[in-house]
Amino acid sequence: MNRDFFDLQRFAEGNTVHSTEGYVNSNDPALSESYGDSPDKGVSAEMKTFYDKVLIELATPALVHDQFGQKRPIPAGSGKTIEFRRFNTLKKALSAIEEGVTPDGNKLSVVPVSATVDQYGDYIEMTDMFELTAIDNVILEATRVLADQAGRTMDTVVRNVMLGGSAVNYCSKSGQEVTSRSALDNDALLTVKEVFKAAAQLRAQNAPTFDGSYVAIIHPYVAYDLMQAAGDQWIDITKYTNPASIMTGEIGTLGGVRFVQTSEAKIYAADDLSKSARNLSVSSYESSGNKITIAEKLEEDEAGALEGRYVIIKGEKLKVASAASGEAGSATITLESAPSDSPAASDIIYPGEAGSEGKAVFATIFLGRDAYGTTEIEGGGIEHIVKQKGFGNDPLNQRSSVGWKGVKAAVRLAEPYMLRVESGSTFSSSALQGN
Repeated sequence: MNRDFFDLQRFAEGNTVHSTEGYVNSNDPALSESYGDSPDKGVSAEMKTFYDKVLIELATPALVHDQFGQKRPIPAGSGKTIEFRRFNTLKKALSAIEEGVTPDGNKLSVVPVSATVDQYGDYIEMTDMFELTAIDNVILEATRVLADQAGRTMDTVVRNVMLGGSAVNYCSKSGQEVTSRSALDNDALLTVKEVFKAAAQLRAQNAPTFDGSYVAIIHPYVAYDLMQAAGDQWIDITKYTNPASIMTGEIGTLGGVRFVQTSEAKIYAADDLSKSARNLSVSSYESSGNKITIAEKLEEDEAGALEGRYVIIKGEKLKVASAASGEAGSATITLESAPSDSPAASDIIYPGEAGSEGKAVFATIFLGRDAYGTTEIEGGGIEHIVKQKGFGNDPLNQRSSVGWKGVKAAVRLAEPYMLRVESGSTFSSSALQGN
């Protein structure tokens, strides 16, 4: 095994190679053990295995949403459809058994649930000059960046399927019930009471647990609010009697729910209404055509972007049917339906795809075991691809690339075992980027 491979091992252990001596030249004759005419020509078998392992290991920690689903291997030679199976529960056997008489018994009821796998991927192209002047190992650095992207991509695919569930709670504010996302704001926090309520709802559905507890996937901002409110009721992972059982991303337990934290927990956010301003303001309103003349200037492309969007005016969520560009005081938006309370001059028009006044809304997903299924990351789930200079249409050996591609699918298996709890946060006014 050559010296460069040991350099890579030292790099993976935290010893960054910062010299041209430690740089791996992918066309070095020393790396001639290759796969014939494969795209990876010039990369030794040892390095190919090492790079693949690095990609998988670096991508795995980002798969927080993925870790709690039923796992299925990628279907080889079976088309693009993968099948999961859910066993229905049996009714109570309340009829007494007669002495000496064998009852009819029962049968397992299996419900097949299928999902279609899709492919995702990306790559980084590097020039010969970049490789020549780089002071770090280019392939490994690119692999680290791509692995992070791959993990977040695959995890988001699973997360978005989970978010499509039908069961949702909206956190109350100031003791008042909230019935829609557009009414959530900084005061509608995830509280201890909301956690116990969610756990009770899962228990009422007989959702199976993970070793006696349910799991909640939570954003760091929401976790901050919850831990502040929980006080001594919060059990930190440092107090666990069995640290070996800690899940990836787990931060603590409350009310029989183990909380797993990730910045990839869903944030519902709304884009600004124009390039220069987040909100718009009313200049005048024509009730006959649901037309609002706005006080700000709108460019043509800005007006086009508003069509079909939602806005919030006087606390009411309304859809924009059309918009017309113009100077300040002449640009207009036409609403699809009449507002309950007619807008007046200087009323604020807020983005309507998130919470109250366009503030960010956060989703915390509460789970029972077997609520959903996903495909595995290994065995075809993610592939690492290195193409050396001179491969393909590269007559002057000017370009090389490092990339990944992967196949992923997820499906909800048992709707009653999954609950989405939407809340605001102390950070709702500043967290304006959705994910």
